[in-house]
Amino acid sequence: MSTDTQGAGRLGFEAGQVVQEFGWGDDVDEALRADIEKIIGSELEDEDFGDVTDGVILWWREDDGDLTDALVDVLTVLDDGGLIWILTPKPGRDGEVGHSDIQEAATTAGLQTTSTFAIAPDWSATRLAYRGRGK
Repeated sequence: MSTDTQGAGRLGFEAGQVVQEFGWGDDVDEALRADIEKIIGSELEDEDFGDVTDGVILWWREDDGDLTDALVDVLTVLDDGGLIWILTPKPGRDGEVGHSDIQEAATTAGLQTTSTFAIAPDWSATRLAYRGRGK
């Protein structure tokens, strides 16, 4: 599967949004990052960005620590209704994270998983949304 801006477009980010990136490492999909930056029209903000953001991408691998803690941290920078995507290695890849582990961490952090799909050759994307109160 090749990644293009159409694939990154499935994430729902829009021009002018501020998107913060957590968990960057040498193994992330640089083409996907570049495509997100094309869509929003600016660079992704790093973990040290100190303002409110419109969206978050969180690269996460099995040995990265406590996913629930990471999600709670992400929520502190996110504007109401902001997009949260967790990007994990696909099944069978080093560092893969089980979907049940993502669901459990999301639930504990007050979130729910809404969709998961392949976004890049080695990565899956899972969207997280606030639980409970309807819109």
